[in-house]
Amino acid sequence: MDPANQEQIKKIAENIGEGNTDDIIVVLGAGDIEGALISAETVTIGDPSFSGPLAGVSLGLPVYHILEPMMREAIPEDVYDEEVGIVAMTEDVDAIGKEFEGIRNQK
Repeated sequence: MDPANQEQIKKIAENIGEGNTDDIIVVLGAGDIEGALISAETVTIGDPSFSGPLAGVSLGLPVYHILEPMMREAIPEDVYDEEVGIVAMTEDVDAIGKEFEGIRNQK
């Protein structure tokens, strides 16, 4: 996650205020699952590379991948199928869900 995106997310979380972050979630859709996991860690426990605005900043934001079943259920089926469907058929959705669940539990 580049520094500009980190800064935007940090500002959003600050504007909402501490203790109110239950009102937002972060949804990632990167096809590179390893990259998505790093981004998930960044918005949950802080930038693991210690190079961006979230270095050492634990926002504790709940983060999901677009391929997780919860996200699929929240999006109209026709939209999901058109935008994400083909990728969902090629990835291990259960494994991705477990990885992201582990990150959500770290906060």
